[in-house]
Amino acid sequence: MPRYDLHCHSTHSDGLFAPAAVVARAAQRGVDVLALTDHDVVSGLAEAQQAASDAGITLVCGSELSVTWKDITIHVVALRIDPDNATLVQGLASIRGGRGERARLMAQGLAEAGVPGAYQGAMRYVTNDDLVSRTHFARFLIDAGYAKDARGVFDRYLTPGKPGYVAHAWASLPQAVGWIHAAGGQAVLAHPGRYRVTPTGMRKLLTEFRDAGGDAIEILSPSHTPAQYQEFATHARVLGLRGSCGSDWHGPGEGWMDLGDLPDLPASVEPVWKHW
Repeated sequence: MPRYDLHCHSTHSDGLFAPAAVVARAAQRGVDVLALTDHDVVSGLAEAQQAASDAGITLVCGSELSVTWKDITIHVVALRIDPDNATLVQGLASIRGGRGERARLMAQGLAEAGVPGAYQGAMRYVTNDDLVSRTHFARFLIDAGYAKDARGVFDRYLTPGKPGYVAHAWASLPQAVGWIHAAGGQAVLAHPGRYRVTPTGMRKLLTEFRDAGGDAIEILSPSHTPAQYQEFATHARVLGLRGSCGSDWHGPGEGWMDLGDLPDLPASVEPVWKHW
């Protein structure tokens, strides 16, 4: 049975390893099919594809799109896309456009809360000038001693209602799914257990995602507990969605799950790769 890992990041967004190094690590860890899904870009895929050919594993071209749903940010992973598709390329550019201004407003909020120099601090960790994200601010805040780990820093500074959080209108669900389908891809709702919504809100989100044309739910994720694996498998089955899996790997020490460290999908779920 091939080992799939369909969600990870490189230096082209907020990962710590270059695309080729991500692929090499995945191959060393026994991954057979890897998707590189950098935030709102496809610029690392050519390097990753060459590295995958050299390593003898299969690369799935992907991206992770930032989406606004009812005033919260969610993520939709794109799998098996044509990275040269003009509709997708233009859509991703439109998402990236607001990141710079958002970063300056985040730094302003942190300064008012007693954290000076956050913009310059975050930029030290940025490896793609088009992609400054909350993760870069989190790395600065942790290294500067404002929190011990990513969970602590997000809870204290970078989530809604906290000083470093700035709401931003990304793509809508129908836009994101439409761009992904225009590029021949499949749309996967990333780590749904991470979103702070009520059970009723979760059912609404998943239903609207399906009705927008969404294809699958990310069931296996480091953001989920084993109980949530079953919970989201049930949602997938009820809504007629497929299941996906991904380590959401950013680099060593950035989370508890490494590339390929994924259990099997629940048997009741049709995998997103069934017809690949």
